[in-house]
Amino acid sequence: MIAVLGINTAIDHLMQVSELRVGEVNRTVHEQVLPGGKGLHVAQTVAALREPVQLIGLIDAAHRNLTARRMSERGVLFHGVEIDAPLRHCIALQDARGQITEVLGQGPELGERDNAALQRAFRRALEESDLVVISGSLPRGLAAGTYAELAQQVRAAGKRCLIDASGEVLKQAVAARPFLLKPNRDEAEALFGRAIDSVDAAVVALRELHARGVAMPVLSLGALGAVGMDDSGAWHAAVELEQVRNTVGSGDCFLAGMAVALARGEPLREALRLAVACGAANAMDVETGYVRPDQVEALLGRIQVREWTR
Repeated sequence: MIAVLGINTAIDHLMQVSELRVGEVNRTVHEQVLPGGKGLHVAQTVAALREPVQLIGLIDAAHRNLTARRMSERGVLFHGVEIDAPLRHCIALQDARGQITEVLGQGPELGERDNAALQRAFRRALEESDLVVISGSLPRGLAAGTYAELAQQVRAAGKRCLIDASGEVLKQAVAARPFLLKPNRDEAEALFGRAIDSVDAAVVALRELHARGVAMPVLSLGALGAVGMDDSGAWHAAVELEQVRNTVGSGDCFLAGMAVALARGEPLREALRLAVACGAANAMDVETGYVRPDQVEALLGRIQVREWTR
């Protein structure tokens, strides 16, 4: 069983417009309203790859049925921690060229009671799971060291922890030495304070994280693919796509692929292959943060993976 902690659950509004005109009235040509959040995207992608998964996240009374029903349909066991404040809402506006403008809601501020309920749900899931993924932003009211503390709990339980975070939360997570850390290029550049504009530069950054105790640092580079490192060395995986429809959520699907491969005992090179195939499958579809297994399967043979020895 894989456990996913995606605290900051959201309600995602994907709206397509012919042309986004700032300061004017824009009318949609298509729209969707779905439960969202990075952790939710990871969990439903893990389930799509036919691995058992449970998700812990916030929920409010207005959206409990919507989220629980969607997760049940997707094969995810959802443990919703109900709060009195409304969930955050996120809007993605996509024009005819495929360009996406995101507006991310601030979301609720949690109190001590909410935090205690989350901690209890997390500990129960940890007991029942072999591998833990912690992903997404922290709600207001939780300290930046929250993920680091949770990662230490996972390590103390003798299990592997995979973290996707940014900013100060990412910085403090490094010090906790999770098994896997997955920043994207922008997050890694902010962490190291320098440009990461090539695979070589990415590998240098991974070496630093590995030396600081992260067993398997992985860095996603968008169109350049992804690089990962462990004791076997550094590996680069990439694929060329003829059409890209929606890249939002590709990093979440990538992380889900890594988690599934590791749960199955695959080596890093094969984990990167599955992860890049999942990220690419998301980019080829309209829905955010989800993959179709047949599309992932079709992409696997096209992923180029090689050891990076420079």
